[in-house]
Amino acid sequence: MMTRPTRPAIRLGVNIDHVATVRNARGGTHPDPVAAALLAIQSGADGITAHLREDRRHIRDADLQRLRAEVAAPLNMEMAATDEMVSLAITLLPHACCIVPERREELTTEGGLDVAGQLASLTPRVQALAERGIRVSLFIDPDPTQIDAAVTAGAQVVELHTGAYAEGRAGELDRLRVAATRAAAAGLEVHAGHGLTYENVGPVAALPEIRELNIGHFLIGQAIFDGLPSVIQTMKRHIQNAAAL
Repeated sequence: MMTRPTRPAIRLGVNIDHVATVRNARGGTHPDPVAAALLAIQSGADGITAHLREDRRHIRDADLQRLRAEVAAPLNMEMAATDEMVSLAITLLPHACCIVPERREELTTEGGLDVAGQLASLTPRVQALAERGIRVSLFIDPDPTQIDAAVTAGAQVVELHTGAYAEGRAGELDRLRVAATRAAAAGLEVHAGHGLTYENVGPVAALPEIRELNIGHFLIGQAIFDGLPSVIQTMKRHIQNAAAL
């Protein structure tokens, strides 16, 4: 009797940006995003994600420095493709950098990076990060053109934008399925994130190519009611149950 190959466990990266959002609403130091990161790891998270925006609206430079110094788990720095951010990342040396599109007026990241249209400027930045041993991920829509461009740019990872799927747009799960297969076949590690909740994470986690999910806003918001340890452990169960199907 043939046995199905064992699938690697899907990692859960917890984005702590909105802990900093709450802190910044009043100033001061509470709640501390670094304390949240430590609690997240103690509760079963596999890594921490933090987005250093150009306007520093939530995470600040000092937060990243403390995360790097105080949290032993992998740190994924989300960042725009700018010389300033590349320089900061090279100084900080996080485990990974995820390059995302960024507009000052947006409330949150609204879509994937146009890698194909920015290939000339992205490629040297990807190379500069990779040369320092940083894993480079590109946050893209589930589009074959962008996947192929990510390979050309030299990225090691793509993170598929699940926002349209989370909004319930027809056909988006199929787009994610096709994109994940294409990216993995091209040698890219496949991650996913944006808008994922208890209710919608299962079909994404069930995609066999997915190796990591990065989730923030829902976890931090739900933690107001249930506490961060409970929320992380519940999300991990949802992911593990879906991946086992």
